[in-house]
Amino acid sequence: MIIQSLAIMLAYYIDLIIGDPPKWPHPVKFFGRYISFCERHFNKKLLKRLSGLISILILIVFVFLTTFYLLKYLYQVNLFIGIFVETILIATTISGKGLKQAAMFVYKPLEENDLPQARKKLSEIVGRDTDHLSEKEIVRGTIETVAENTTDGITAPLFFAFIGGAPLALVYRAINTCDSVVGHKTEELHVFGWASAKLDDLVNFIPARITGILMLFTVRPYERSFKATFKELFINAKKHKSPNSGWNEAAVALLLGVQLGGMNTYKGITSNAPLLGKPLKELEADDIIKTTEIMMLTTGLFIIGGVLLVLTFTWI
Repeated sequence: MIIQSLAIMLAYYIDLIIGDPPKWPHPVKFFGRYISFCERHFNKKLLKRLSGLISILILIVFVFLTTFYLLKYLYQVNLFIGIFVETILIATTISGKGLKQAAMFVYKPLEENDLPQARKKLSEIVGRDTDHLSEKEIVRGTIETVAENTTDGITAPLFFAFIGGAPLALVYRAINTCDSVVGHKTEELHVFGWASAKLDDLVNFIPARITGILMLFTVRPYERSFKATFKELFINAKKHKSPNSGWNEAAVALLLGVQLGGMNTYKGITSNAPLLGKPLKELEADDIIKTTEIMMLTTGLFIIGGVLLVLTFTWI
């Protein structure tokens, strides 16, 4: 477990430095292509739900066994080779640098009062329509995305890496990718993608709650006491349609003193998200910077906590 903790810390810093170069081979690309292939060929009129379940279970078993036995062999060959490969594999499951960059790509044109460019950059990271969004709505969309993906893109894969190293971290990333591709509640995908969506909710259940609570320890809440903010987190998180996303979004909203949620449109169809937090102040572009700072500080606390737990169990 200590060796895995070392690999996790190295992986985190590798992600901060390198990120995910678009032209490099990446497991997520394989996961996405696999589930897309299965959806095209097996999302038929009969047994859609069973086909979706079998498809993702095959991927989970393949990813875990392949990674587990590869690392077992490499560690037997040479300890440092094993650590190096496991570090690289875990790094591919983390997207902290990419998430921060995506937020900054929206922030910069906002600072230059270039709303069309800010809308374009936001459209690259969210599913909602962005063509006519105001500056405040662009800021809200960016904050919500960074907050939600703090779990999906960083702390959840780290959580499973601490439990089971690269094999479980990659299994998490496989489930999360499948949910992103086929877990959407559309007429074509909602049955086939049911298993992916439910598994994604399951694997994010604990990491999302840990992440939301840790966020409260990163910065001082806006015009609130910590005790009041902590209490409000549990109330607001339950308002969200997702069993997990509300924890991060509510935490960020309460810390910044803003209100998230509200009306969004997806391909012209209106959807009303529950309101999280209270509008103690207006949303502004600098709130994007503050949200990325919360994300980075939360990740640091998550890693420190994970390492301390590993050391504690090791000594016991």
